[in-house]
Amino acid sequence: MVYFSTLAGLLGSAALVAAAPTALEQRAACTFTTAAAAKAGKTGCASITLSSIAVPAGTTLDLTGLTAGTKVIFDGTTTFGYEEWSGPLISISGKDITVTGTTGNSLNGGGARWWDGLGSNVSSGKGKVKPKFFYAHSLTGSSSITGLNILNAPVQVISIDASVGLSLNHITIDNSAGDANSLGHNTDAFDIGQSSNIWIQNAIVKNQDDCVAINSGTNITFTGGNCSGGHGLSVGSVGGRSDNTVKDVHFLSSTISKSMNGVRVKTVSGATGSVSGVTYQDITLSGITAYGVVVEQDYQNGSPTGVPTSGVPITGLTLNNVHGTMSGGQSVYILCASCSNWSWTKVAVTGGTVKKTCKGIPSGSGAAC
Repeated sequence: MVYFSTLAGLLGSAALVAAAPTALEQRAACTFTTAAAAKAGKTGCASITLSSIAVPAGTTLDLTGLTAGTKVIFDGTTTFGYEEWSGPLISISGKDITVTGTTGNSLNGGGARWWDGLGSNVSSGKGKVKPKFFYAHSLTGSSSITGLNILNAPVQVISIDASVGLSLNHITIDNSAGDANSLGHNTDAFDIGQSSNIWIQNAIVKNQDDCVAINSGTNITFTGGNCSGGHGLSVGSVGGRSDNTVKDVHFLSSTISKSMNGVRVKTVSGATGSVSGVTYQDITLSGITAYGVVVEQDYQNGSPTGVPTSGVPITGLTLNNVHGTMSGGQSVYILCASCSNWSWTKVAVTGGTVKKTCKGIPSGSGAAC
């Protein structure tokens, strides 16, 4: 009986040992092959591998509300079914979240199925409703997104909103197929709003709209970027939203080529807000067709008024070593009603053939048209 009791005790201990990993299993390494499984099991995983998932039409690959510290890995090719809807196709949120991609990963939006030359500018009976691609919303702590390859997004690509302390490194966005017949439209690479301490490094972007558009936020850096085919590095449009403050933004050591604009700051006509402490440094331009450098306080979507308004002052705008060539268009255009404390040095953009009259250039700033 002693032996039996001892054995029973050992078996009981073994059962306890076997049961112990149950809690740990709640934070296991998980591999998912469907969007539904990923959504259902996401909070129980320390790491999530998304293996060549085909996301059904009208469905978000939902990785919101992840447990703090979760690692997300995109493996293989992620694809999406076709449906006219607003999206997003992917959404991720949480604290201290690490998102990476394995070698050769591809997030293929299949955008050509939606492209109609209208982008987001659709109305009843005119144009297809297109899903936004990737929401990086409410990512906080020390979250990061690294090494993703995004192909043919239907419309705006990465939306960063309500995020703090997020870094994005070595992101490749290739929407160049949308250049054919000008069908790709509003394919902004990085749209940023209501966020702070954002760092974007070594991005490669081929698209048909802003490479970066900062609508609101503080302490934002874009560095080492290579942007082509779009509308350049933009602050704005600022105004008309719930948050209309842009402060302490740095665009550094980047190249913009074969694009409509190079450096762009735009505030909404008649709106209120502020733009301060924006720096463009070591920016190289080539093949710019509309404006090499443009600062305007008369913005309206698709039809600027030509009359600047003062409700969104632009202060502390620094340009240092911004240089390059135009393919027509105007090298520098400034239209201000309330601009001050600028510092422009070594701004040398040549080749512009248009000379619209500038207005409101801050005296002593070094800025000139």
